Amino acid sequence: MKRKQFLKWSAAASLVPGLLKPGGENSQEQNYIKPVITKSGTDIHIYSDYVSKEQRLMIITDTHLWRDDERGEPFRRYSSRMAGAYNETRHFQTNEVTHPEECFVNTLKIAEKNETDLIAIIGDLFSFPSEAAVEWAMEQLNGVDIPHIFVSGNHDWHYEGMEGSIDELRETWIQERLLPVYAGRNPMMTAYDLGNVRIVALDNSTYEITVDQLQFFRKQKEMNKPLILCMHIPLYAPGRSVLYGCGHPEWGADTDNNYELEGRERWPEEGHSETTFQFYKDVFDTPQLMAVFAGHAHRDSLELINGTPQIVVDDNASGAYADVIITPL
Repeated sequence: MKRKQFLKWSAAASLVPGLLKPGGENSQEQNYIKPVITKSGTDIHIYSDYVSKEQRLMIITDTHLWRDDERGEPFRRYSSRMAGAYNETRHFQTNEVTHPEECFVNTLKIAEKNETDLIAIIGDLFSFPSEAAVEWAMEQLNGVDIPHIFVSGNHDWHYEGMEGSIDELRETWIQERLLPVYAGRNPMMTAYDLGNVRIVALDNSTYEITVDQLQFFRKQKEMNKPLILCMHIPLYAPGRSVLYGCGHPEWGADTDNNYELEGRERWPEEGHSETTFQFYKDVFDTPQLMAVFAGHAHRDSLELINGTPQIVVDDNASGAYADVIITPL
């Protein structure tokens, strides 16, 4: 099909930006035209009939800040391994020696230069919940005139070897240390309207989804706006390991090889809850879902699941990020 013919057909088929039309008088389906997505290095272009102006979204994940001071002394036995994990890194493009703080600062400078509309930090900003690191990160974020949203990863709230369930520890250290980074938003689930596109961010840092989060996601679907979903743990894709563990059918005690190393409770024998599996189904049954963004794996990957792309972003500890440009088609 020639470009002129395609654009004529597309215009006839498209709807008012931001609105979706029922598929038929008795149909539950939506006549939703999937976006065109291209990726070149850190640039991800999303071209859609449902946006009226260009918007830019910066995705940052796995920075692993480890700054600490005397306030962290009582927690040294819980933080020592991760405190030494990312002291020095290699830049993902140049292979030159760098470190997480330098990479985070440089990434924020890129966001400013690109006139980014929203920064989404999707987990493991910290290697452990250090007060010094949280304060330093907030100084950097407050130094740029760009709004941000944040959901935690499995390290942000975790002191290795500390007693307590992962749910208890997550709640404790979110409330005691991480709250400033959420900028007043709900730590477990939030949404942000970026023009016509609704950015939905959920905390799945325990690999599981709660009932409240499932209900929240369903409410976002009901708005019939184009969605982008951001989480730390990637969703299951056939052929991927349990690092892509949210909704993974093999996730559970039998595949949890790192619980002793990471000093945490073991994944449950029974695997995922029905709520997590239902969430997985709901996500990939959402016609207006443009893309899923995740981190955790410390490498780039792209999966196409039921027609929806999942883009896993490389770690910011080595300088990586994703610059998402959402453009009218």
